[in-house]
Amino acid sequence: MFDDPVKSVMRRGNLLTASRDISIAEAARRMAKKNVGAIVITENERLVGIFTERDVAYRVVACGLDPDRTTVEEAMTRSVYTIDADDSFGYALLIMHEHGFRHLPVIKKGKLVGIVSARSALDPELEEFASESLRREHLHREHVRRRARIK
Repeated sequence: MFDDPVKSVMRRGNLLTASRDISIAEAARRMAKKNVGAIVITENERLVGIFTERDVAYRVVACGLDPDRTTVEEAMTRSVYTIDADDSFGYALLIMHEHGFRHLPVIKKGKLVGIVSARSALDPELEEFASESLRREHLHREHVRRRARIK
């Protein structure tokens, strides 16, 4: 999975774009409707920023800004890292980890084609592993309780 190209991991349907003049409240509503954590800000089909759920918390709410009167341009990240669609997903995760963010716009031939998130690492295999791990932990606890009752 980590050697797979980003284009095979990203979810095209999760790419949400908007112009820089929409309000924070509108951006948050759009993100909630699509159940995504980021909205890519474009102008004339050119990437100019990214606005994330963290930006809502840290740059808007924590600063006491009015989400109805503040535009995403005022709170977005302007220097956006991107990754090429053919780069590996592992490389994308490395970039996100090194720079402390969870969303990375995907570019192909200079054009925005999607977005990949750290959440994409939780593919079905990893989710199954986590589920099995929790199941085993529960069984272990139950076993320990039963042994304690026997003594």
